[in-house]
Amino acid sequence: MKNQRSAVSNQPSGFTLLELLVVVGIISILVALMAVTFNVIQARGRDTRRREDLKAMQNALEQYYSNTSFAYPANDGLCKSGIETFMKSTAPKDPKSGGDYPTFTCSPASYCICADMEAIGIGAGNSSLADCASWGSGNYYCVANLQ
Repeated sequence: MKNQRSAVSNQPSGFTLLELLVVVGIISILVALMAVTFNVIQARGRDTRRREDLKAMQNALEQYYSNTSFAYPANDGLCKSGIETFMKSTAPKDPKSGGDYPTFTCSPASYCICADMEAIGIGAGNSSLADCASWGSGNYYCVANLQ
């Protein structure tokens, strides 16, 4: 019996180099997949924010329309001030760049506001609206006048 116990206790404990390399490889693959997924999720989140911002600006311009004898702001400069008049704060900013949404046009009869989306596919590329056709095809999400 004594010899059997000593034989068992003399076995090396711990991991072999091969086992450690396999574990490190698996963890590296998982981290790489998570990093890619995280970037895609962030882009989709910013795109959702852009859609919400455009809808809020659309609502503000529709309020402007109903409060000013049924006319939209006359030009792009007045369009921004018209948006800010009917929003609780200043006009929304692009979530990635932090700047204004640069693609909008306003006239007394119509308006179009577009945002360049990051993710391709769902919710992007609807710039075929009649008033927004000047932005061309692509990854733009646009809102236009409802009246």
